[in-house]
Amino acid sequence: RPAGFRPPAGSVGVQHRLLGAGAYDAFCLLRGLKSRVAGAVSPLRVVWGKVARRLPGRNAYAAFLRRPVDENLAVFSAYWGRGYSCNPAAIHARARELAPHIRTVFLVSDARAAAGLPEGVEGVVIGSRRYWEVMARAKYTFNNVNFEMAVKKRPGTVHVQTQHGTPLKRMGVDQADFPATAAAAGPLGKLLRRVDRWDFNVSSNRHSTEVWERAYPGAYESLDVGYPRNDAFYRASADDVRALRQRLGVPEGRIAVLYAPTHRDYRTDFAAQLDLPAFCDALGDAFVVLLRAHHLYEGSAGLDEVVRSGKLIDVTAHRSPEEVCLASDALVTDYSSIMFDYANLDRPIVVYADDWDVYRETRGVYFDLLAEPPGVVARTPDELAAAFRSGAWEGPRAGALRAAFRERFCDLDDGLAAERVVRRVLLGEPVERL
Repeated sequence: RPAGFRPPAGSVGVQHRLLGAGAYDAFCLLRGLKSRVAGAVSPLRVVWGKVARRLPGRNAYAAFLRRPVDENLAVFSAYWGRGYSCNPAAIHARARELAPHIRTVFLVSDARAAAGLPEGVEGVVIGSRRYWEVMARAKYTFNNVNFEMAVKKRPGTVHVQTQHGTPLKRMGVDQADFPATAAAAGPLGKLLRRVDRWDFNVSSNRHSTEVWERAYPGAYESLDVGYPRNDAFYRASADDVRALRQRLGVPEGRIAVLYAPTHRDYRTDFAAQLDLPAFCDALGDAFVVLLRAHHLYEGSAGLDEVVRSGKLIDVTAHRSPEEVCLASDALVTDYSSIMFDYANLDRPIVVYADDWDVYRETRGVYFDLLAEPPGVVARTPDELAAAFRSGAWEGPRAGALRAAFRERFCDLDDGLAAERVVRRVLLGEPVERL
């Protein structure tokens, strides 16, 4: 247990104490009991409503599986149907240009998410009859997470796992040594059965390729082509950036600092590690902070006053993280994989690592971020404020650290990643021509 770590309150804290005492069986029992109790107290009508909505299509799935595979149908999904984003969206957009003979659909969680799709993109609600039909018949499927276990991998179909970040934290089977996160991730056997469905796995850099092959062992082909979502960084013009800043409300002449913290497995709420009002005050009037909370949390809840002051803009709900990055002048993050994407812009990155020891011991990491950072590292709020006051955030040392980081993690990105995936998977071009 890291020095200074305090277990959280409530049942999560009890689970931490059980793990600390080596009582893993009791930990699993408590988690299972908690899940059963939660299920028991759920209103029956809510549970039945969800089941009832899925039954008609689910019952028809077996019949759909008996129909021929549609050789010209591709299904795309990102983040369990949250909307049109990440690598699947970037590949989808290029597929419509380069492979117009392929009909495409994008999976969404509900009608609201469907309404947010770009014009001309067909949305299919997960769990609907149409969902089970396209999942049964599509030749190609693309996802940045995994499809549910009920989805069958038919012979001759092609599944592309696009991933959604360069791994700093432990992933897949590498989580086995970290019981708290391993338990949340579920049985490894189920994970490996999902990996068995992959035909291609997209990788953003050499580091990722090495990690994915160990964390997700399988017979898939690694597509070492860069991240399709990062193509936007190489294609955007100065006019595009100005338009994005205006759309987000960034005041003319202000330095926009994007603050994008990651999820912590030992926290259940946003409760920013950083005192944002104090940080905004420390930066002064020359700066504005763009807050992008992790998708598991709400954004600027409890920060109304600093938002009204104009010192902070909540961009959590903005569909495209890439656009938010383009609109900013610098990034402050902790352990989020956004740092690897942002490095493609060659703009300053500051790592705020006030709980690094706890995060490293709880989640597990692949390398020491504090020893190989993309820029200046701050361990306290005072150090963070000082980095900006002194100019160290954009100084020569920060530039040298960023250059080394870019060489290691941006070696494949060049603006053509989505095209390479489309040509290899949908057009069948040999990898040596990509």
